[in-house]
Amino acid sequence: MTNILVAYATKNGTTREVAEAVATAATAEGAQVQVQPARAVRGPLTGWDLIVVGAPLYSGRWHRDAHRFLARYRDDLDAVPVAVFGMGPRRDEQEAWLRSSEQLDRALDRQPWLTPVAVGLFGGADRPRRRGIRADLRDWAAIGEWTRKVLAISGTV
Repeated sequence: MTNILVAYATKNGTTREVAEAVATAATAEGAQVQVQPARAVRGPLTGWDLIVVGAPLYSGRWHRDAHRFLARYRDDLDAVPVAVFGMGPRRDEQEAWLRSSEQLDRALDRQPWLTPVAVGLFGGADRPRRRGIRADLRDWAAIGEWTRKVLAISGTV
């Protein structure tokens, strides 16, 4: 059976929900998946067939817990396929998507040793407010499709 770790960083819980959706899609394909906050993962990272790392982008930066996870487990991650996703815009405007894509690219440039098998960018969501409308651009079907693509590319299922 394929063993997958989904490590995520989150500020308000929306990235955790996406990590869980990735796990659900991978489980439906026959994988065994464990979802953990990136800061709670304890190494060594042996026994995983695929590791997925996801985090939100805030103020032009990828969440620091994701960077710390990649740095902490660099040697372990060299031995296993890694896929990465970022939680991007909360406004459905082309400029916002482009800016988020560039921010994720810059974040990954900080880890030049890392060559992900796939990189995904998903719409983000605002935390609930007492008044007003909550923006939520997460596309659950696209997240599931991306997950299946990652599994196919990495050859894990």
